[in-house]
Amino acid sequence: MSDNCPTAQLNHLDWLTSAYQRVAEAQGYEGFLLYSGEPRCHHADDQAATFRTYAHFLHWVPMPGLSHSWLYIRPGTKPTLYLHAPADFWHLPPELPDAPWTTRFDIRPTAETAPPRPPRGRLAVLGDVPAGIAERLGGELNPPHLLRALDELRVKKTPYEVDCIREANRLALAGHQAARDAFNAGTTELDIQLAFLGASRQRESDVPYQNIIGLNRHAGVLHYQHYNVHPPASYSSLLVDAGRSVAGYAADITRTWAGNDADPQFSALIHSMNVMQQRLIEAIRPGVSFIALHQHMHQALGTLLIEHGLIHCSEEAAVESGITRAFCPHGLGHLLGLQVHDVGGRMTPDGQPLPAPQGDPALRLTRELEADMVVTVEPGLYFIPMLLEPLRDSTAGAHIDWMKVDTLASHGGIRIEDNVLVTKEDQENLTRVQMTS
Repeated sequence: MSDNCPTAQLNHLDWLTSAYQRVAEAQGYEGFLLYSGEPRCHHADDQAATFRTYAHFLHWVPMPGLSHSWLYIRPGTKPTLYLHAPADFWHLPPELPDAPWTTRFDIRPTAETAPPRPPRGRLAVLGDVPAGIAERLGGELNPPHLLRALDELRVKKTPYEVDCIREANRLALAGHQAARDAFNAGTTELDIQLAFLGASRQRESDVPYQNIIGLNRHAGVLHYQHYNVHPPASYSSLLVDAGRSVAGYAADITRTWAGNDADPQFSALIHSMNVMQQRLIEAIRPGVSFIALHQHMHQALGTLLIEHGLIHCSEEAAVESGITRAFCPHGLGHLLGLQVHDVGGRMTPDGQPLPAPQGDPALRLTRELEADMVVTVEPGLYFIPMLLEPLRDSTAGAHIDWMKVDTLASHGGIRIEDNVLVTKEDQENLTRVQMTS
């Protein structure tokens, strides 16, 4: 991160203090009690599922993985952090870093998991809170109107948050390069996953989302969830959708590579998809509708399919007949931050819903872009039998070159994804500034 990160982080906390005060005044709250959360065991088991600290807690306290801790915020006073740090020989208790941000809190280490009892007044209790606690404290548990306002505070990122996402991109890209090298060496999906984790310096439980490591046909499974331990018979393609977190802030990057056994057409498609993706990014600036940008992606995809001889109709017909959506069924991108699919993407600044268009239910961002948002841009082109086969005997299917589609089906698909900051004038690609690939 940049050398001014401690200052940027303190400025972030000062801004957050003022923002919570404005929300408190607008909605009549005298205090907020945020719970970091706690690990939950699997049913009939003593092993816990992977734990993630509550994102609104992390917005204040940059300690991912911190559990059983409480943050009390009362406008006009220093926030109090009740840091759960019991004496324990089974597990290593959390330790506060020697960092300037700690001066912004009244920090009280405690072995207790019970919540503090705040002063009297209207209280909001936020997070995955154990049953009955909010009622015992006389607080309101996760009031929707308040959560919408706090979600909105996370839509636009402070310079500190952008620094974290930029650093997460740098680390994730080291992993992508190692994954590509492992692929070129002829390894398995599991080996590629391990190469990514090692180079990006993280354990599997720390990744911001389960990495997608898809060889050949698996590249066409949008959220492919396995790591095959056996090498494939051939190496046509690799899709890696994998990220990294810094202080809870995520990078979400996807790359697709052609293998030694790839059809030359697939390599050409990757090149064209990369050019298309960069042109979409160049269109980003404040005031642009992300829905319109998503629709432009489908128009551009129609043109690309025509240029490569995969379809034989006009761009307009490809979009209107549903052909482009059969080749790319997901949205162009989403907000990025403390959550990979960050909050606020489908609501107005004043908390009103902005649903996805009827024809694009998977689109997660329906707002106009504003300066300081960070978004992903991830157009795709896939050969998914479940989506394409229904077109084979249809009117629209008559425009598709099925011989080429059948040849490329073994390659799965292509997705290229970067993380982009909307600036005051246009945009900054936080991924490409780190490395070109």
